[in-house]
Amino acid sequence: MRFSGLRYQPFNLPWDWSRLFGEARTRILIWYVGVIVLFMAIAIPLIRYRILEQVEDRVAADLEKEVASFRELLTDGPIYADEPVVQQLRQDGAVIPRGYPTNGAELSSLYSIFLSRQIPEDDTFLIAFLDGKLYKSSPRALPEVLNQDSRLMQRWATLQRPEQGDQDTQNVEVGSLLHSAEPVRAGDQTLGTFVVVHTTAGEQNEALEAFHVVVQVKIFVLMVALALIWLAASRVLAPLRTLTTTAHSISESDLSTRIPIQGKGEIADLAQTFNEMMDRLQGAFESQRDFINDASHELRTPITIIRGHLELMGSDPDEQQETITLLLDELDRMGRMVGDLSLLAKAERPDFLQPETVEIQPFIQELFAKATALSSDRDWQLEAKASGKFMPDRQRLTEAVMNLAENAVQHTESGDRITLGADLKLGTLRLWVRDTGTGIAPEDRQRIFARFARAAKQRRRSEGTGLGLAIVKAIAEAHHGQVTLESQLGTGSTFTLVLPLNPTGGLSLKAGSHHE
Repeated sequence: MRFSGLRYQPFNLPWDWSRLFGEARTRILIWYVGVIVLFMAIAIPLIRYRILEQVEDRVAADLEKEVASFRELLTDGPIYADEPVVQQLRQDGAVIPRGYPTNGAELSSLYSIFLSRQIPEDDTFLIAFLDGKLYKSSPRALPEVLNQDSRLMQRWATLQRPEQGDQDTQNVEVGSLLHSAEPVRAGDQTLGTFVVVHTTAGEQNEALEAFHVVVQVKIFVLMVALALIWLAASRVLAPLRTLTTTAHSISESDLSTRIPIQGKGEIADLAQTFNEMMDRLQGAFESQRDFINDASHELRTPITIIRGHLELMGSDPDEQQETITLLLDELDRMGRMVGDLSLLAKAERPDFLQPETVEIQPFIQELFAKATALSSDRDWQLEAKASGKFMPDRQRLTEAVMNLAENAVQHTESGDRITLGADLKLGTLRLWVRDTGTGIAPEDRQRIFARFARAAKQRRRSEGTGLGLAIVKAIAEAHHGQVTLESQLGTGSTFTLVLPLNPTGGLSLKAGSHHE
């Protein structure tokens, strides 16, 4: 805390710890630590058990090797007669058998020869019993648990059959006793017993010390790895923080900020998706802004006309009737405009279309009949080259085709030809309206599909609201299709609705032919 005069001013913590524990990298690190700790909790006891087991297996193998060497001496006798111990025994008058011993004297000679040859490893003891008593051992000094009066030594002294085993001494300094015992018998008489004993405490302690070093190194490496993982997670998740910063910086007045995309993978895909979403939002906001500007501009004219005539309207009944007629016409035009705007607004909703099964041929005939009623002095033609069933919104599609037909009427003269047609091509249903009117200049061909747009070089101004082609485009896109235009000045125009056969599994068409 800080003090200013007598007023206490608490200070803000430099780090929001609650936010820290809620971060993705912290959760990743916690999960990583949890998994590693779980595996270490399982692995460390297993490793310890396996190390001690391997120590015991190695010691047991060494004990068996010592016993096998002793058996070989019993069977074959001393091979090298010039060995110093053999010569010394002969000088002392000892009996040295050439094969298996038959009495205690021969066995004692073999004991002396064998113990002189073998140098036991640390914590290993070679013990020889003769006539039920301790004869010799190597080394001579035995642990307290192996004194000759102990119950274990007395049992080994009178052992009748080979034995291997593990005895727990309850002595920490000694540990367990691994032993392998080999009785020496001559007929029914037991001459003695040879025992190899190993105390496990020493080797187990050495193995456990090495194990503890390994565990300490693992823990240290784990801590270093956790720090590196924290930094790596921070680097990997950096685009997410950039996304958050970018999202905070975006306002309704500025939607141009985008996230830089680096590399590949889920984070890059997320950044790409976010940028694409912002492109759509920016387009939607710009479209909305243009829509409001255009609508306000278009509605301002009839409102001005209505207001001006009302202000100038006199008391003459004929003048009043003429003004009322004009005002009603302007109100009707405003009503049509508001209806068209409402339709365009609904085009963004998922329930804009209400599909139903429609037979193509009767539907085209119906459209043709309705179109010809728009003008009786045009040369109407029908080209129907498709048959079958499909599932559009019948009313919306009818409205789109009628808008195209009305547009053709407005841009043609008496006697000009207007053709309504349908066919199947490249997996799509194509509905077109072709006329031999004035045509559309190249610079106007994209602009005329915008709201309130009209061709700049037309010979007369259309009486429509300027929303007809925008409505056609919205209906086509709602059917997952598009509207295309082919036109040439002085020759005419062809507007084509291109609808995919199966955008959502709803269209089912088959080719046919019909001409009128």
